[in-house]
Amino acid sequence: MARLKQTYPQDGFFGIGIVNQKDPENIGTLWRSAYILGASFIFTLGSKYKKQTSDVVNAWQKIPLFHYQDIDDLIAHLPYDTQLVGVELDDKAVDIGKFQHPHRCVYLLGNEQSGLTREVMDKCHRLIKLPGDYSLNVSVAGSIVLYDRLNKI
Repeated sequence: MARLKQTYPQDGFFGIGIVNQKDPENIGTLWRSAYILGASFIFTLGSKYKKQTSDVVNAWQKIPLFHYQDIDDLIAHLPYDTQLVGVELDDKAVDIGKFQHPHRCVYLLGNEQSGLTREVMDKCHRLIKLPGDYSLNVSVAGSIVLYDRLNKI
């Protein structure tokens, strides 16, 4: 019996989302960046999204937005063999310059005021951090992570 090997143009996928976003414009901006930089989907955790003018390319028509109630809801719905990668200024986080992005992963960003809680960080498979001593705007931080992934994979 012959075996056929299925091939795909791209190996893996990735999504990105924000926990308890405070500024709704950040979701629209992140959605646009995610679409342009090749994400498969975006999501919110806790706070729901309301349509914003910052999504000037109508990314909502191109890649899906999912909503999860909390971290446990997200983890319960992670696709098989997909790593959850938290983005946070934390001593346990790997500098993004040294980070090898998994082929199948979901990036999770905290809001600008409180970041990711310890509970959420403990449930992530891996943590990465961006350069600097202060948090960036969440949509900017997400865009940097996605750009880094695009350049390394």
